[in-house]
Amino acid sequence: MFITLEGIEGSGKTTQILHLSNYLKNKGHDCITTREPGGTCIGEKIRAVLLDSNNKDMVPATELLLYIADRIQHVAEIIRPALSSGKTVLCDRYVDATLVYQGIARGIDVELITMLHERIVGNLRPDMTILLDLPADTGLKRAWKQIHTGARANSETRFEEEKIAFHEKVRAGYLELARKEPERFRIIDADRNENIVREDVLKALSL
Repeated sequence: MFITLEGIEGSGKTTQILHLSNYLKNKGHDCITTREPGGTCIGEKIRAVLLDSNNKDMVPATELLLYIADRIQHVAEIIRPALSSGKTVLCDRYVDATLVYQGIARGIDVELITMLHERIVGNLRPDMTILLDLPADTGLKRAWKQIHTGARANSETRFEEEKIAFHEKVRAGYLELARKEPERFRIIDADRNENIVREDVLKALSL
């Protein structure tokens, strides 16, 4: 099974994917956790370029193709082999993030992004996507708090430094994707206590 977690900055994906992994392992499932960008040695180098706040002049098309390059490596090296061996894959961001960040928020044609994804990875889509939803300003406040306390890398702030309007577009984009694919998406109110969110994530998994 292929499960992805999506959401804006500060939505709690990293925290909740760990809870979900522990739950599945305790239930006897063989599962791995991974992330985009990153997830492979090559991907981590791409991630460093994408999230470096010094790269403010990166144009949207460059950003998109770097994410695509990261995904090519990630799918070939990590995701497909794990799924083929019967493992459950938990992934922090996948193609939905590209559709909303580079497509809806950056203005790149969503149909082009979809075509590129399909040409690269075929029909490899998540079986379930958990969308951790909360207001953009709340998520950003959480993200910056984590950065200032050292809980998150202070070298990866290029997206956090975007204006609030950008993050509001991202949130709206995610909700629109979820509206179009209700059978795949599970929307979780992430503007609550971590443990309450965790319980709802686990409930969503059992549906």
